[in-house]
Amino acid sequence: MLEASNIVEASPAPSIDSLISGTYTIKHTNPLIWYHGRWTDEPSTWWTGTGFKLNVLGLSSLSLNIGPVTTSPYAAVGISVDYEAFRTVNISAGANTLPLNLPKSNSIIPKTHVVRIATEGWQNNRIELDSITLNKGAILLPYKPSKLSFQFIGDSLTAGQYDARGVIDTWAFITGETFKAEHRINAQPGACLTDQLCWGNYHGVSYQYFRTEDTGYYYTTDHNYTTAWDFKKDLPSTHVFIHIGANDNAYNITGDAFKATYLAFLEKLRRLYPTQPIFILTPFGWPSADGNVYYYYEGVYADVVATRKAAGDKHIYLVDTSGWQRYQDIFPDNSHPTEAGHQHIADQMIAWLKDWGLKPQKSWATLPSGSN
Repeated sequence: MLEASNIVEASPAPSIDSLISGTYTIKHTNPLIWYHGRWTDEPSTWWTGTGFKLNVLGLSSLSLNIGPVTTSPYAAVGISVDYEAFRTVNISAGANTLPLNLPKSNSIIPKTHVVRIATEGWQNNRIELDSITLNKGAILLPYKPSKLSFQFIGDSLTAGQYDARGVIDTWAFITGETFKAEHRINAQPGACLTDQLCWGNYHGVSYQYFRTEDTGYYYTTDHNYTTAWDFKKDLPSTHVFIHIGANDNAYNITGDAFKATYLAFLEKLRRLYPTQPIFILTPFGWPSADGNVYYYYEGVYADVVATRKAAGDKHIYLVDTSGWQRYQDIFPDNSHPTEAGHQHIADQMIAWLKDWGLKPQKSWATLPSGSN
């Protein structure tokens, strides 16, 4: 089961082989692994940021047993233990022991620890999870998700293209973490919203968002096809964020055509998220050294929101991001946000949401032992 599972039981007893080896191995089908993002049945990941969470009593070691579908020679994942800052670990097919960096404890009472793992890469981000090996005596417990669940939809400016840690350093990931929200990020570098070929992406996000696979499926040898995503597997979203259009503009798609595509996309999204707030972000723009910023499709995003409101949509909001991205916030050779640039954008988004009336959760829903 994936995100929407409401599991209350503890994990089953370890096998005889595990007891003999002094470890405890659980298969990927264990219902207490709390998956997020888009996974196939193998299971293997699609879309950046896809991963899982574990709540473990008596944890001292953890190894991921990874299958051959995993990006070769390795895939970068971010790991966070007990809500520390994410650290990058490269994993590959076979057994991968993760550095937990747990503090030493003199207590004889075992503690619980929360382990969060997410793929980082804006490309080459596939992992195939076969099983997880824990230390002898460890007990897998239910993970309770946050009351907030953010869905982000976009392109390279949300996927973290060119950033060292990919999606981990993006404005979207930072915003989700700040509000202590579960978050899914369906963003594909180079993709248009329009369903056409853009920078090697054979489909646009208006099509691909409803598929399990990201647009990189076309170039894989084991999985060069798409399958419909079952949205019942998702933890229901509480808020939806969309920042897209740069690639449509680059491919000279007219404002009228882009507006029509955006409205059709929102119509489909409303079938999934009938009353959830949808935030339509205007472009961050392309800053230049002289201080000017080029904004594309000016007025179109406001028209999209106005059209939806006129049709009776009471839960759609325009987020004017003018000035959120400055020249010092981008890589000069490709105009994408640097890590500091993403932080600056996130700061603006967080402030906007707080002014709008959304407050961060006081704590994560699943806390490690000793946390308040």
